[in-house]
Amino acid sequence: MKARRQSAIIELVSGQPVQSQNILRRLLAGRGIRATQATISRDVKELGLVKRAADGAYQSVHEAAGTPAIPDERVRRAVTEYLRRVEQVQQLLVLKTDPGQAQPLAFALDHAAWPEIVGTVAGDDTILVVMRTERSAKTLSRRVERWAAR
Repeated sequence: MKARRQSAIIELVSGQPVQSQNILRRLLAGRGIRATQATISRDVKELGLVKRAADGAYQSVHEAAGTPAIPDERVRRAVTEYLRRVEQVQQLLVLKTDPGQAQPLAFALDHAAWPEIVGTVAGDDTILVVMRTERSAKTLSRRVERWAAR
């Protein structure tokens, strides 16, 4: 449930200005996700969301700083928590998660600022990671498999 809720939060704040946790709580409720203010507060902190100066809407702390990089430890934590299986197809990786968990993992990978990752496409439980080379795909596959095994 946490992964689904956090995935919805990322989607909501990325798609529209959300100025308060109360608004976020109502938007989540509209999607059938009930959460207390305390739970939303923890999620906001874990997801690294901050308020923009211009309009007070939530955004990623990395967007606010103008740097998209997420520290490796946060990516490792996302991999450990969400990743279930990895499959390499040439320079592509297919990452499988439980339902509702693909978005937070894709978000972490997208914002890791790893030059070998061109981008990700995430569904509900599957992420397609486009890598620059087959070799870099193999390297990343090994890395995330090691992290997920811990």
